[in-house]
Amino acid sequence: MGLDLATIGVLVGIAILYALIVPVKWRNWILFTLSILFVYVLQPDIFVHWLDFFLPTLTISTVAATWYLTRHNEQAIERQDIFAFGVILFVILVLASLRFVDIDYNWLIASRPPPLIFIIILIGLIATVSIGTRKFTFRLNVLLIVIIFLFIILKTEYLAEAVSRFIRSGTGQNIDLASGLDLNWLGFSYIAFRLIHTIRDRQTGILPSLSLQEYVSYVLFFPSFIAGPIDRAERFIKDFREMHNKLAFQERYVEGFTRISIGIFKKFVVADTLAQGLSLNPVHALQADNTWGLWLLLYGYSLRLFFDFSGYTDIAIGIGILFGIKLPENFKQPYMQTSITKFWQSWHITLSDWARFYVFSPLSRQLLRQQPKPSPILVILTAQLATMIVIGLWHGVTINFLIWGIWHGIGLFIHKQWSDRTRRFYRDLKKYPRRQCVADLIAWLITFQFVVLGWVWFLMPDFQQAITVFAKLCGLNQ
Repeated sequence: MGLDLATIGVLVGIAILYALIVPVKWRNWILFTLSILFVYVLQPDIFVHWLDFFLPTLTISTVAATWYLTRHNEQAIERQDIFAFGVILFVILVLASLRFVDIDYNWLIASRPPPLIFIIILIGLIATVSIGTRKFTFRLNVLLIVIIFLFIILKTEYLAEAVSRFIRSGTGQNIDLASGLDLNWLGFSYIAFRLIHTIRDRQTGILPSLSLQEYVSYVLFFPSFIAGPIDRAERFIKDFREMHNKLAFQERYVEGFTRISIGIFKKFVVADTLAQGLSLNPVHALQADNTWGLWLLLYGYSLRLFFDFSGYTDIAIGIGILFGIKLPENFKQPYMQTSITKFWQSWHITLSDWARFYVFSPLSRQLLRQQPKPSPILVILTAQLATMIVIGLWHGVTINFLIWGIWHGIGLFIHKQWSDRTRRFYRDLKKYPRRQCVADLIAWLITFQFVVLGWVWFLMPDFQQAITVFAKLCGLNQ
C-alpha cells in the first residue's frame, strides 16, 4: 500500500479512535497489535507467488526471534511475553486464513495468502533455530551476520535478481521476468538498523530489559516503519511505558495534526510539484543541452529530495504524537548549514547518529588500539570514510552510492582538518561581525554546492552517466 494520502488518512483515523475509545490500560497492547498488522497492510504487491505475505511474516518472526536471542540470560519469559507471542501468532494465522474467505481483502493484505501449512512451517523453523541457538555464546554474532547478509542481498541488484529467479523457478513462474524489484521487502532497511542497534547494545551490556511486547512495538512501530526516523530502543520504551501518564488526546492533537499537515504540504505539494519536470532525473540529465538549465534542475532535485524525505518524517512524527510516541527529529534545516559536518548533524540525523555510534566510534577505538599506534589523521580519515561508505551503501550496493559515501567521507575529513587548524582564526573573527557574516556566507555557499554536486552520484544510475552530468554542468560534452 505504501504511505500515500489514503493510508495517512487511515492512520490518522485510527489514531483518533485509539485516543477516544481505547481504555488507557489497553493502549500498549493495541499499539503492539497494530504494529504487527500494519507490516502486512503497508507491504505492496509483489509479482511472485505469496512473497508479499511471506516477507511480512519473516519480518515479524525475525523480530520476535531477535528479542528471544538478545534477552538477558537471567531474564525469564513472563506471562505477558507468552500472551504477546499468542497475539503475534493469532494475527498472522487470521490473516493467512483469509485465503479461505471469499471477500475483498486487498485493503488489508496485498494478495491471496499462501497455504496455511507453509506459514506454520516458516514460523516453526525460525522458532526451532532460535531455541536451538539460544545456548551458544556466539549466537548474536551469527544473527548480525545473517541480518547483514540479507541486507546485502536486498541492496545488490544482481543478487536480488538471482534470488528472484530461484524463487520463481520454485513456484513455477517465468524466470525471465525476474527482477530485483521482486524482493521489495518493505521497511527492512530501517528494521535491520534497529535490530543491529539492539544486538550490539546487548553485546556491550547497555540494552535495557524489554518484554516481547515492548521490543516488537519498538522495531515495528508503524508510523516510522517505511521511512524512519531510526529511533533508539531506550528512548522509545520510555514513551511506551509512560503512555498511561500521557496527556489527553485533546492536549496533543494540535502538535500532531500540525506536523502531519506540514509533512503533507512538503511531500504532496512541494516535492511532488518539483517532481513534475522541475527537478533532475536520469532522463532529463541525458536530454539536457543547456548548462544553466541543468544546474536549475539539480537544485530542484536537491529541494525535492529534502521536502520529500522531511515531509515523510513530519508525517511519521505527527502520527506518532497522536499515538503518544514522540519520535526523534530527523531534519534541522540541513541546507542552511555552514559546514559539511553541521550538514550531517542536520540531515537524516537518526541515520547519522546510528552510523557515528556503531561504525565511527568503535572503528576509531579499534584503530587507536593497534600497535604500532597509527597516525590520528589516518584514523580519522579511515573512520570517516568507513562511516560514510556504510551510509552510502545502505541506500544500495552500487558504485555510485559507494562514490557518494566516499565523496562525503572526504568532505568531512577535509573540514575536520581545516577546522582543527583555523579555530583561533574563527574565534578572533567573532570580534568582527561583518567579516564573520561574509565568512559564514562563503562557508554556506561552499557547503551547499558540495552537497548539491554530491547528489549527482546519488541520483544517476551508473558511473558513466554521473560523469556525463558533471561534464554538462561544467559546460562540456554539449
